[in-house]
Amino acid sequence: MSDLTKMTLAGARDALRKGETTSVELTGTFLKEIEGAGALNAFVHHTPEIAIEQAKSADERIARGDAPAMCGLPIGIKDLFCTKGVPSQAASAILNGFKPEYESTVSQNLFDVGAVMLGKLNMDEFAMGSSNETSVYGNAVNPWRRGADDTDLTPGGSSGGSASAVAADLCLAATGTDTGGSIRQPAAFTGITGIKPTYGRCSRWGTIAFASSLDQAGPMTKDVRDAAIMLEAMCSYDEKDSTSADLPVPNFEAMLTGDIKGKTIGIPKEYRMDGMPDEIEKLWADGTAMLKDSGAKIVDISLPHTQYALPAYYVIAPAEASSNLARYDGVRYGHRATLEAGEGITEMYEKTRAEGFGPEVQRRVMVGTYVLSAGFYDAYYNRARRVRALIKKDFDDVFAAGVDAILTPATPSSAFGIGEMKDADPVQMYMNDVFTVTVNLAGLPGIAVPTGLDSKGLPLALQLIGKPWEEGDLLNTAYALEQAAGFVAKPAKWW
Repeated sequence: MSDLTKMTLAGARDALRKGETTSVELTGTFLKEIEGAGALNAFVHHTPEIAIEQAKSADERIARGDAPAMCGLPIGIKDLFCTKGVPSQAASAILNGFKPEYESTVSQNLFDVGAVMLGKLNMDEFAMGSSNETSVYGNAVNPWRRGADDTDLTPGGSSGGSASAVAADLCLAATGTDTGGSIRQPAAFTGITGIKPTYGRCSRWGTIAFASSLDQAGPMTKDVRDAAIMLEAMCSYDEKDSTSADLPVPNFEAMLTGDIKGKTIGIPKEYRMDGMPDEIEKLWADGTAMLKDSGAKIVDISLPHTQYALPAYYVIAPAEASSNLARYDGVRYGHRATLEAGEGITEMYEKTRAEGFGPEVQRRVMVGTYVLSAGFYDAYYNRARRVRALIKKDFDDVFAAGVDAILTPATPSSAFGIGEMKDADPVQMYMNDVFTVTVNLAGLPGIAVPTGLDSKGLPLALQLIGKPWEEGDLLNTAYALEQAAGFVAKPAKWW
């Protein structure tokens, strides 16, 4: 069967069930593709032996006729998920050599239904970044190019390796995590689909923590149907995660009818930012028209506290990171600095963290420690928490008024060149999250759907935000948008 790597999860599932290919053949084809794609630097830990073993088991399961939807399908796992016996570094030097003795709940759920792990994927260090330029493994590279320009572009962050691998057909799908947009922004930059489910829908256990009240795992896939298939496999209630929701996981794929007649879609006026590129404005207007033509009712809405979301996020997230990353001290695992004669444990902590953490992580830990300090706790952290509650109330009020989903841009631009923002004020980089952080602060589900190309031929996406726990309804609205947009563009292979 030709073009095995071009298939979707749904297409590969059906091909496996019909006997048109095997998981071993499919897996072997992807492993060869990965070998030839070093220029993208998407896969950073290769696990071919594990992949072939899992593929053999999956083929046996399919032959018995009791295989779940994800059985035999080769995927990539973001380096933030702990995988038993396999390096799990969160792209940081401080976790160099760390091989967990346990499996994250999300990866275990995927393996339980027969998914095949091709390897671990690049990311920003500890998921802190919007361009995958903070990784100890080096930059992940976007498979898209600006026309004939051969400048390397960012795949977005922090799930940049996941986005690059899926867009370049190095795996059928990949896991990502989203703390402030780290699934949706890279998906938008690479022309794929990425959904962040409601906070608590996917277990955080075994996922290396950045900001515990914001982090959430989700799938990064080639289309909306695949997102529905993979999300169902990833979700579960987990007693090991105190924030995990004890709710049944529906069959998300079965909810994809494409019928959104009678649905109300809100267009928030606060997302019309000064200086927004005309191409983003047009994309948003076109997406609104597509949903209206599909039978949805379009209403203007207000989310008045949106303007405070970015500053609130960049107080809360670093504060939680400062607390979470305090555990990395060089004592029990990972990197430990070499000490000079006479130096003690304090010097070991200082040297280990100075050597192990990159500049962006150090910056956020220092900001977080500052806002949590005795003199500034109320002025910054508590105030940010109150703002967060107001942001959540804005969404609650809109949904209570009858809005079913909210349509916004996913990013303020298309993918930019690697290094182009290196000398800029860090706040300029943080602005990439301007449309996505509100969703994490409110704990809501959000999905990025590719809907067009800009003048340079790069993908652009729209974001849909849904009601809590109603991922099925959100996916169906996204499916209707996807069908109307008809986005099928793929990057031309250069790597």
